[in-house]
Amino acid sequence: MKRRAYEAGSTVVYMARHPLRKKFVRDWRLLLMFLPVLIYYLVFCYLPMVGIVMGFEDFKMGSGFAGLFTSKWVGLQWFKQFFSSVFAWRLIRNTFLLSFYSLIFGFPIPIIFAIAITQLRARRFGKVAQVITYLPYFISTVVVVGMMTNFLSPSSGIINQMIVRMGGKAVNFMSDPHWFRRLYVISGSWQTFGFNSIIFVAAIMGIDPELYEAMNVDGASRWQKIIHLVLPMISETIILLLIMTLGNLLNVGFEKVYLMYSPAVYETGDVISTYVYRQGIENHSYGYASAVGLFYSAVGFVFVVASNWLSRRMTGSSLW
Repeated sequence: MKRRAYEAGSTVVYMARHPLRKKFVRDWRLLLMFLPVLIYYLVFCYLPMVGIVMGFEDFKMGSGFAGLFTSKWVGLQWFKQFFSSVFAWRLIRNTFLLSFYSLIFGFPIPIIFAIAITQLRARRFGKVAQVITYLPYFISTVVVVGMMTNFLSPSSGIINQMIVRMGGKAVNFMSDPHWFRRLYVISGSWQTFGFNSIIFVAAIMGIDPELYEAMNVDGASRWQKIIHLVLPMISETIILLLIMTLGNLLNVGFEKVYLMYSPAVYETGDVISTYVYRQGIENHSYGYASAVGLFYSAVGFVFVVASNWLSRRMTGSSLW
């Protein structure tokens, strides 16, 4: 018995001297669950960062992995070539405008919808509305663009049929550069606003009911409850998600743009991510494409840091 007590005491002392080992033994199941996530980010996010060096080299695919360290060093040549090209301003403008319009029209809608749903007296109707608005988020981007193509077809699309019956002229929406941004923003908002409202609904449902009762005693109207109670209580959640959204301000969805656009709408639809794809995959200019992609990522990083700093200065709340 004394020996067992001594061994147990020695184990406690050993574990106390090695707190990291103690946490590992205690939480090994959680760490095992986290392992696939860690592997995913290492393989698909951190390991590819080695390819950044291609943005400063004249890299050739035939040279293999060793070519990353043996290719001719060209310095900032690819960056100069991009900024001196006739496409640079158009790509930056289109990328920024698509992201900015998506933020302006897409970010407030989930908040408004969440407030409207939680203020409904008919709870059953609210739950049905939530489920209906969640569903588009799980529709594939390919399917969404296919639906848009069918609905907006100049010959057989239901939208153009209605326009013709009312005496108008059919419009080729998908090939008109003036309609590209509108279609991108509207379809994106429709597909995501229901799912994005989940976190705001959860934040609103977490408000203490006694606060509502106190405002009822004071005779506050429903509008006053929203302005003076709901919005202030979920402001930190709004700021947090806004910072994360601003960090991805230039991260326009490549898949959707690539499926929607054609040479006819390059003027308003060609963005940096699709340009990088064409230069790297189609034209095999890997060094040039890597340089443009690096610029793209650097601007996104600046947006994250700047928005976090601005939020901390203005509201006292920030992501870090």
